[in-house]
Amino acid sequence: MSSALLAVSGLSRRFGGLLAVDDVGLTVEAGQIVGLLGPNGSGKTTVLNLISGALAPDSGSVMLDGTPITGLAPHRIARRGVARTFQIVRVLRSMTCHENVLAGTAFGALGSWGPAARRSADDLLARLGLAGRAATPASALTYIDQKRLELARALALAPRLLLLDEWLAGLNPTELTTGIELVRSLRDEGLSILMVEHVMDAIRSLCDRCTVMNVGRVIADGPPDVVLADPEVVRAYLGSDDA
Repeated sequence: MSSALLAVSGLSRRFGGLLAVDDVGLTVEAGQIVGLLGPNGSGKTTVLNLISGALAPDSGSVMLDGTPITGLAPHRIARRGVARTFQIVRVLRSMTCHENVLAGTAFGALGSWGPAARRSADDLLARLGLAGRAATPASALTYIDQKRLELARALALAPRLLLLDEWLAGLNPTELTTGIELVRSLRDEGLSILMVEHVMDAIRSLCDRCTVMNVGRVIADGPPDVVLADPEVVRAYLGSDDA
């Protein structure tokens, strides 16, 4: 049995005649950041959906710390220690920032309520750059601040594994530097992270290992510098043998 915190094996998912994820395997060790890379349409977000329970796989297994979570409902997987952000930001728009984060503390692995949960929510808002915005409706935030709020809510679940789906996309250079430092600090605190990302500066700076997909299949796995220089990976991204 794998000693990895997350072990995905033989994962497949069809949508009608399209095989979106084809026999995918990957691992994330405890305290590691793994990049899940590939061109648009390669199946990366579908893999996150299969891990987090948003979709059920047609075949394959997902193990969290040696325990199967394959096909469980998303709330059950969240309670076992998996949290995520989404490529298209999902916040509870009719609720305040504070209420959004409190939802995470209530439904996470620790199930916290009351004054302790409110203090935790305030601390997370401050850490994500939203201090003083607790009473602001989520719908009134800018896109970037909604991304910050979504991550704060994910962290409120007290996860062991965090799935980030292009969380660093759309940030300006200053925000990107801050975002990279934040993700690194989460890893330094012991959180394991699987991140779908296209920002190569972030991949090279943060990732211990990368898994690269193309057309639903894994085509490379290894250290970032080795993987990004792989001719098959270059062809997948640039579409030319001569690129």
